[in-house]
Amino acid sequence: MSDDESKEEKELDLSSTDVVTKYKSAAEIVNKALQLVLSECKPKAKIVDICEKGDTFIREQAGSMYKNVKKKIERGIAFPTCISVNNIVCHYSPLASDETVLEENDVVKIDMGCHIDGFIAVVAHTHVLQEGPVTGRAADVIAAANTASEVALRLVRPGKKNKDVTEAIQKVAAAYDCKIVEGVLSHQLKQFVIDGNKVVLSVSNPETRVDDAEFEENEVYAIDIVTSTGEGKPKLLDERQTTIYKRAVDKNYHLKMKASRFIFSEINQKFPIMPFTARAFEEKRARLGLVECVNHDLLQPYPVLHEKPGDLVAHIKFTVLLMPNGSDRITSHPLQQLQPTKTIDDDPEIKAWLALGIKTKKKGGGKKKKGKKAETTEAEPMDEASNGSAPKE
Repeated sequence: MSDDESKEEKELDLSSTDVVTKYKSAAEIVNKALQLVLSECKPKAKIVDICEKGDTFIREQAGSMYKNVKKKIERGIAFPTCISVNNIVCHYSPLASDETVLEENDVVKIDMGCHIDGFIAVVAHTHVLQEGPVTGRAADVIAAANTASEVALRLVRPGKKNKDVTEAIQKVAAAYDCKIVEGVLSHQLKQFVIDGNKVVLSVSNPETRVDDAEFEENEVYAIDIVTSTGEGKPKLLDERQTTIYKRAVDKNYHLKMKASRFIFSEINQKFPIMPFTARAFEEKRARLGLVECVNHDLLQPYPVLHEKPGDLVAHIKFTVLLMPNGSDRITSHPLQQLQPTKTIDDDPEIKAWLALGIKTKKKGGGKKKKGKKAETTEAEPMDEASNGSAPKE
């Protein structure tokens, strides 16, 4: 039995085709969910309604997979749908009573995740609610996030170091006269672990230190790029806006309030590991019970952070599998046409990063790959003429 267990333990990375399939199944669901949510993002649409549609789609699609297997497989939402607008940086996923709606010309950031058997695929995408090409500073900030994510995709590869990526993405953002937002971490993903110990720091400064790390084959990362036209030092304005939490599994405390004990028991049953939204509970009870849980570190909050009013923030996040034959970005969505005011054409270092391949060329042609047609295009260098808008899929 113990031999079997150790064998199973060993195989839970990308060397197991079953694991790769589960990552790609989760990715397929989250890519479709993103498409659905994007189609719902229209002026005067209520943000909470769109978040609910995204979450429901992921729950239903994931729930329809692996139904007839002997051993129960956990599956569903790995990160609740968030829709953060303009200068709001992240994690905006309001409660049912919230009346906030989208408006024309909003810069909308969508963030969501799905898992199959704990193998997680996350994605974030930025879209402006307007017809025609995006121009001005909105185009700059989205192009900065997109070009930085394209550079990161080429630098997150076996043998490279996490600090190489941190330095490169800051240089890209500066080329568009934007800042990488501080405090954002790109985490290694493992089974049932959305925030693995190996991380890429968005901005290195004295207050935030992470261990130096080297990327290795068969690892999976969520590469998380957030850019701003402002200072890139977001603030928490109102703790009551926080609605997403994750159980801190290493912490225990005997809660005093009945409402807290009730909510905590529900969390342990329904959301023992993955982040969840307070919308899952009756609102009044949730507001009352969650406070004590957070105060005693039983829950890790995902705060809603803001840049200054008038600043614009863009967010692009993708999941990448570091396969033996190269990097496989499994979550993404094409951007609108962008016409940024800045260009990277006269920066040889950024152009050199973008010219790096993604796939490892092996002699003898290797195995023929199953999967989506779009994957073959990923090996191409980013088209400089697009000047930061998405490579066409």
